Amino acid sequence: MVIVAPSILSADFTRLYDEIKAVTDAGAEWLHIDVMDGHFVPNITIGPVVVENIRKKTSLFLDCHLMIEHPEKYIDAFIKAGADLITIHSESIPKPLIVIRQIKESGAKAGISINPETPFEKIRHLIPEVDLVLIMSVHPGFSGQKFIDDVIPKLKQASEAIKKTKKQIYLQIDGGINDQNAGLVKSNGANVLVAASFIFKNKDYRTAINQLKEA
Repeated sequence: MVIVAPSILSADFTRLYDEIKAVTDAGAEWLHIDVMDGHFVPNITIGPVVVENIRKKTSLFLDCHLMIEHPEKYIDAFIKAGADLITIHSESIPKPLIVIRQIKESGAKAGISINPETPFEKIRHLIPEVDLVLIMSVHPGFSGQKFIDDVIPKLKQASEAIKKTKKQIYLQIDGGINDQNAGLVKSNGANVLVAASFIFKNKDYRTAINQLKEA
């Protein structure tokens, strides 16, 4: 089963509730929320207050992707706001396992992410500890970027490592996902596809989501 997680980074924030309802009606099961602090990445997006208000308006699984420095300071706030899963970047903190355990002890699922230039070996030892592995297929910080093909070998490495754990661990890919590369990433193990521009710039959200699921 493949899950499509629309990223609200490309949604129209002046009508965010309508956008969330539209992707829900179109078949989305998860909502991907990109949190950026202007330090770890150059852009600034949203914080726990927005997540809290989103939670009040939807029952979708809230997948919060923290592209921030010192994520450990904000875990409790995002969980209290209603995050179901929190993903941190291996590049953002010296000892990510401590934060992964903090997330899980607080009652949410935990994910670990790596940027396109980061080797998979940096997170191999963390795979049994997480609920999700996120391979970035663009440089984090902005939507609308082109998919980086060089991440495919890392996606395959992650898939193989997950299989060895014999646990249910999601393998997510984020960045430039569309109907042209969805089949490729799925064939290399991805089962959660994050899509921003491809969905929210499409006139028909249902068609866009179905194209990703069926590619």
